[in-house]
Amino acid sequence: MNSQHPRPGSSGPSSTPSYNPPASQDPRTRAGEAASKIADTAREAGDQAKQAASSLVSDATKQAKGFLNMQVTAGADMVGHAVESARIAADNLDQGAPQLAGLVRSAADRAEEFSQDLRGRTVEDLISTASNFTRKQPALVFGLASLAGFLAFRIFKSAPPEHHAEHERGSERFGPRAGQFHGA
Repeated sequence: MNSQHPRPGSSGPSSTPSYNPPASQDPRTRAGEAASKIADTAREAGDQAKQAASSLVSDATKQAKGFLNMQVTAGADMVGHAVESARIAADNLDQGAPQLAGLVRSAADRAEEFSQDLRGRTVEDLISTASNFTRKQPALVFGLASLAGFLAFRIFKSAPPEHHAEHERGSERFGPRAGQFHGA
């Protein structure tokens, strides 16, 4: 009963089809799906990292602006204290030098106006005002920057260099003969 010819509807050794696993079981397909899932996970992690960094930068910016706004207010308070001192000085000068007292009061009034103007502003307002002034008066701003640079250059040039001062201090420890140390 065993014949070499297969029966209809049955598969024999000569007509055995090769086994092909379903597409979802193919190693290449599984590897592709895994790579796709990894890429999606990495993309999601990257998006979350970007959002976290953006949030941190936003928070840091808000804190920095708050700190700078507090410093502007502190500066306005300091100018206010200087105004009070100038007015007291003007009162003391009334007897001996009334013209000088008038100049000091006038300067105090201008400083008080500046203080009040400064108190009502934020850092963004101050930057905007400075930017607008620079656009309107570029020559004046360039001239002031040049003057400030020149003054800074003169101050640094007139200060004794550190290494010369250290060299002079070091040479005081040695006697007339090189290598003879007197101690300090």
